[in-house]
Amino acid sequence: MTNGERVDSSRLETYLSAELGVEITDVSVLHEALNTSLLVSTAGPRGPYVLRTPEMLRDTGSFLSVREEYEVLEQLQETAVDAPEPVLHCADESLVGAPFLVMTHLDGETVPLGNRLPERFRHPAGRRQVGLSLIDALAELHSTESDRFVDICERTTPRKQVVTDIERLDEATAVTGHDPSPLWDVADWLREHAPADPVMTLSHGDFRPGNVLFTGTEQPTLAGVLDWETAFLGDPRVELGYLLLRWRDAGDPTPEIDEIAARWSDEGTIRELRAANKHGLAPFTSAPGSPDRRELIDRYERLTGITVEHERFYTALGAFMLAAVWADIHRHQLTDGVSSSKAIWVEYMAMLADSIVSGEFEP
Repeated sequence: MTNGERVDSSRLETYLSAELGVEITDVSVLHEALNTSLLVSTAGPRGPYVLRTPEMLRDTGSFLSVREEYEVLEQLQETAVDAPEPVLHCADESLVGAPFLVMTHLDGETVPLGNRLPERFRHPAGRRQVGLSLIDALAELHSTESDRFVDICERTTPRKQVVTDIERLDEATAVTGHDPSPLWDVADWLREHAPADPVMTLSHGDFRPGNVLFTGTEQPTLAGVLDWETAFLGDPRVELGYLLLRWRDAGDPTPEIDEIAARWSDEGTIRELRAANKHGLAPFTSAPGSPDRRELIDRYERLTGITVEHERFYTALGAFMLAAVWADIHRHQLTDGVSSSKAIWVEYMAMLADSIVSGEFEP
């Protein structure tokens, strides 16, 4: 049972009405994943709002507490980064089963993993604008004064990130028994090639199309960046590599995944995997109009003044980080008795990471 299913709507509405000073007309589930998001509808001009409360992984070292996420959002209001405005933090776990924060609701649509763009953006100019908007927002984030976040966010080097993700993967596989061997070779390569003296900026920690809102009619406009529970101070090129891992350029190799498909009977997930393997984790990136990785890197360097070197390391680390997170989610789902398809994606990401470090896939 999720926190969203445990909510006593009447009690929660009474609390929120008193704290926010508005009449609450409805509370409904907006989204459920690592966090549950509830849409808080109101009467009058103020609102609606979004309530966010954690479901899993929040107690691990890679995630901020709800209070810290609230503080990050507070500090972001003084910057050029587009993000929701925090309006309430509640540490009382009795209302929704965990602490929560309330923030302003931003209009727009995200593009989750494997999904196409909203139909009105499915044309060359729309795809190009989505790609450029993503890299511009990332550059703006990485150009933000980081001193204001020093007391909230942990400072993390690429080498420390590798160690953290190795530990996460080790703990997850010890429980599930699912242990794709290529990941450990990738881990050794990452440890050996981690930059010794990285740049440090504010990073979102999970910057991807699924955490960015787009509005507009035919031409997309980036309306805001969501889900700041993974914010940290670190090498911004880690985040750039994580984003560009989702890109699919002309000439990119297509890994052979028949062995993965033969080991699993989940036909729906295998279909999704084959589509991602052919078109990229963000399939719009392989369609006409989308800028390629080189153009995005060049634009990022111009906007930030940060030189992007060692692309292979940063893209491989992005794949390894994603595999470790998915392995951890797989562990939680199995522990909770929930059906999980994440192991299939972990195997694919292990294959992709291995192809990057071996040079078969050129980032």
